Amino acid sequence: MALMTRDDYIASLRGLKRHVFIMGQKVENPVDHPLVRPSLNACAMTYELAQRPEHSDLMLATSNLTGRLVNRFTHLHQNPADLVAKVKMQRLLGQMTGCCFQRCVGMDAVNAVDSVTCEMDRALGTEYHARFRRYLQHVQEHDLVVDGAMTDAKGNRRLTPSQQADPDLFVHIVERRPDGIVVRGAKLHQTGALNSHEILVMPTQTLAEADQDYAVAFAVPADAPGIVMIYGRQPSDTRKLEGGSLDVGNREFGGHEAAIIFDDVFVPWERVFMASEYAFSGPLVERFAGYHRQSYGGCKVGVGDVLIGAAQALAQYQGTDKASHIKDKIVEMIHLNETMYACGLACSAEGQPTASGTYLIDLLLANVCKLNVTRFPYEIARLAQDIAGGLLVTLPSEQDLAHPEAGLYLDKYLRSVDRYTTEERCRMLRLVENLTLGPGAAAYLTESLHGAGSPQAQRIMLARLADLEEKVRLARRLAGIENSLAE
Repeated sequence: MALMTRDDYIASLRGLKRHVFIMGQKVENPVDHPLVRPSLNACAMTYELAQRPEHSDLMLATSNLTGRLVNRFTHLHQNPADLVAKVKMQRLLGQMTGCCFQRCVGMDAVNAVDSVTCEMDRALGTEYHARFRRYLQHVQEHDLVVDGAMTDAKGNRRLTPSQQADPDLFVHIVERRPDGIVVRGAKLHQTGALNSHEILVMPTQTLAEADQDYAVAFAVPADAPGIVMIYGRQPSDTRKLEGGSLDVGNREFGGHEAAIIFDDVFVPWERVFMASEYAFSGPLVERFAGYHRQSYGGCKVGVGDVLIGAAQALAQYQGTDKASHIKDKIVEMIHLNETMYACGLACSAEGQPTASGTYLIDLLLANVCKLNVTRFPYEIARLAQDIAGGLLVTLPSEQDLAHPEAGLYLDKYLRSVDRYTTEERCRMLRLVENLTLGPGAAAYLTESLHGAGSPQAQRIMLARLADLEEKVRLARRLAGIENSLAE
């Protein structure tokens, strides 16, 4: 099958029979729902750009499984150049959509599962790796969107999965059959779930023998029996129901998350990639997290480019762009944004092959990248709000601006530099509001903090990977302390 176009992709979602709830209502056709459609448009951009020759080097790759061109979101990284291209592709898409385009989690999941299943087979004599590659070939040949599902409900964080009062607070195997397994539980914060064809499930943490039924990885179609999706709210999301284009800020694109419930879902063995091999749960979580922490050095930077551009535009509209303190703030925004990008590129350039041949980023540098991402977008957003001014949160509605009487007053009193219209200023203010306070802030800020693990997770990895003892040895040698009692 050829690569899908944007229209092919949207049509393919219409063919799914999903069990979806949005704001207390069961929705038969989420494709055209006004709360969902902006996120679908963003995901569709990953197909649209893949059809443009000027972006083919970033959006497409040659599959090591089939030798055919595939969308990079379904590709296994074969060298550092692939890892670098991934980050550049994500920045491009962030620039084009100004939001989360939702396919990164699935891309990071397939690369993590590929290498870990290979090592599991070598250690245990299992057959998961061949199964997984057959599955991935299916994904590539049909150009599918995969939702990578890792985060469980977790319940009481002090307790392990098997110690929870409710065993379903982590996804687990409830039945083993000759033809497959039955699973139950939920995955939360699932980016782009309603826009996905497939769900690839992984364990959420390192597990011990007592929790072996929770050490499960598998893939199911998004409309498999027993799967329920419940759409998550975002700040100011009902503006999308008002029918206008100004007050939403980003008039075409957006993101979404959902809770996915697995209510006794059957998974055939051919789609099971881990079933109680708990010793490999940790490596799978660590590698997925590493890939996804790398991702944020691309996608958040692209959205940052949009926010920096919006702040500069507002300074021009308001006549403050020549002020030295405004110039300094814009430069600081650029510095922070490019620092995140540099980290994303660095961990990619230092990537090394795993046993399966799939390349893994430098985990230490990927964690540095993500730890920066937990901070820098917040400072970029603060500076953008500083430049925008108080009208960012007191601007009257789109309906007032369009009103024959109120609109005349607003056009008169909200005008700044003559060469720019009042509407231009208002639209740019709404875009900054979207990215720093509204629906866009869910992806740009909160996701920057908690996505791919909260800051403490990166700190733990930095302490583990930094090899402090080697640094001590270097210092002792230069200080002339060759025979320390510490040795």
